[in-house]
Amino acid sequence: MSYNNAVTSSQELNPPALTALWDQHYPECPPFAHWLRTQYPDRWVRFHSLPESKRHPDDESEYAITLDRHYTVLWELDPGAVLLVVTSEWTEGSTTTPQRWPRRSEIAPSAWHWRTLLEHPEEEPEYRSYTQLYAETIPWRPRAIDVLLKTVADDELANVILAPTDLRWLYHPYDGGADVILPTREQRDTLKAQHQEWLSRLPSGL
Repeated sequence: MSYNNAVTSSQELNPPALTALWDQHYPECPPFAHWLRTQYPDRWVRFHSLPESKRHPDDESEYAITLDRHYTVLWELDPGAVLLVVTSEWTEGSTTTPQRWPRRSEIAPSAWHWRTLLEHPEEEPEYRSYTQLYAETIPWRPRAIDVLLKTVADDELANVILAPTDLRWLYHPYDGGADVILPTREQRDTLKAQHQEWLSRLPSGL
């Protein structure tokens, strides 16, 4: 099992090292999941989680389809023995409390605080919203993130990023599908071709 400085052999997070690793791989984009597709369009593909591009599952059969599509792609990407999970919270100030979205701490109670980001620094201070990023590693195995993915599908959790510990690819599940950033255009094209029935019918790919 190989680790980089961002994650220790005991699976503890090293926030400065994780930031440095992120900046090495994705220098044009801070970890705002919804920015990734515009910053890396040649390496991006979006898959929808339900047939006919339906946004939200309504019953257990549709949840099963949603989970199956997520897991199918994640297993093909192959994170290795552990998966890095990044979740987000929002606060009115730069400190981590009080939180606006407590559902995150219920889903990922063991996550370490990674960093604080301000998406719109041009806004007046009283209108600013700070993004608090949390990260953790979990053993990668079947059904490892069922609760997380269902919570995302229900739009109760946003700005989630999944990745291997070396950050060679990124997987951003959202309520309706997932954005994937591959290391190269060629790898993106290969993955895209494997699941053409899950793609958007729009020219934009959204």
